[in-house]
Amino acid sequence: MPITHSRQKRREFWDAIRSGLLPQPAAVAVGVAPNTGQSWFRQAGGVINNGQRQVGGRYLSFAEREEIACGLAARDSIRAIAARLGRAPSSVSREIARNSDSRGVYRAWRAEEQATGRARRPKTAKLAAGPVLRTLVQQLLTERWSPEQISLRLRTEFPDDESMRVSHETIYQSLYVQGRGALRRELAACLRTGRALRKPHRHAEQRRSRITSMVNISERPAEADDRAVPGHWEGDLIIGKDNKSAIGTLVERATRFCLLVHLPHGRDATAVRDAMIPVINSLPQQLRRSLTWDQGIEMARHTEISTATDLDIYFCDPHSPWQRGSNENTNGLLRQYFPKGTDLAAHTAEHLTAVAAQLNGRPRKTLNIRTPAEALTQLLINPPAKTPPVATTP
Repeated sequence: MPITHSRQKRREFWDAIRSGLLPQPAAVAVGVAPNTGQSWFRQAGGVINNGQRQVGGRYLSFAEREEIACGLAARDSIRAIAARLGRAPSSVSREIARNSDSRGVYRAWRAEEQATGRARRPKTAKLAAGPVLRTLVQQLLTERWSPEQISLRLRTEFPDDESMRVSHETIYQSLYVQGRGALRRELAACLRTGRALRKPHRHAEQRRSRITSMVNISERPAEADDRAVPGHWEGDLIIGKDNKSAIGTLVERATRFCLLVHLPHGRDATAVRDAMIPVINSLPQQLRRSLTWDQGIEMARHTEISTATDLDIYFCDPHSPWQRGSNENTNGLLRQYFPKGTDLAAHTAEHLTAVAAQLNGRPRKTLNIRTPAEALTQLLINPPAKTPPVATTP
């Protein structure tokens, strides 16, 4: 006979996952078999809120139901019981009405069983019930839009049609969660991570190298900080397999417009200089105000780049990627096109141009669901004097 576990064990397991443990260590920590924890995690698609409802959150816990039962046995009022629990009286009253037996008797264990049964009741996913919405979501996923971008864009395109609204979490669940497969599972490959299962985030260490004649980011003009004026860029390299290939990335701070730099001859300082100068010089003068880079040795010839392009170059503090937040975010998006561990030299300049065009055509939440291309065009047509910033977050 298979071993069954209480809902409390599942709650403890998901609390351990929220604290940062991986599935198998989390299972051991709460006293269940490692394979059981792995199974729970996979059944929920790695989506924490699909595991078990949070104790003390929106839903009542078993301990709270026991407190209600004790309060009723002592003939306490609904308001007194609710006050002890820190719940609204209406929540306690509704709980008693829904989970009492035919004689009107409320017992904690029976209420817990009934609540669990309702939670497990099969429900039709919104995307499964709406073929028009599902088709549109699948189309945008193949265009490599993120679920959040899709959700927000649908709100702007269908402001009066509730049937064409879907949350980004619903899209994720339709891809990840067993039994909720309203979307084709292979579309998970179109997500930025390319995974069919959510996993904890890991932050790779970034390597920094000191170079000479640097001008620190603290000396960068204040207008670059508030993103009010276009033409201030952030730059970096994304690195390929065995550190043998790279692609240069340039991101405009006000609009998140991205340019990709083809590096067919390596990523040393000379190769980066020779590739970057024509790309920067292709920009209008009003879009050449400053460039901020990390302290990578590939920028050892930064003074030559600055002289050839009439562009001021500044350097971040060591181990401070947040000082180039827009570029860091964009590099994460680009990994959807250029996965880690692959040979980036295999991509042609034409392919890089196409990727940049697609990325610049995707709506951004930080731009109020405009695309970077739309935001840049607007700024070039109507350059701001001293207007509020286009965006205020990385």
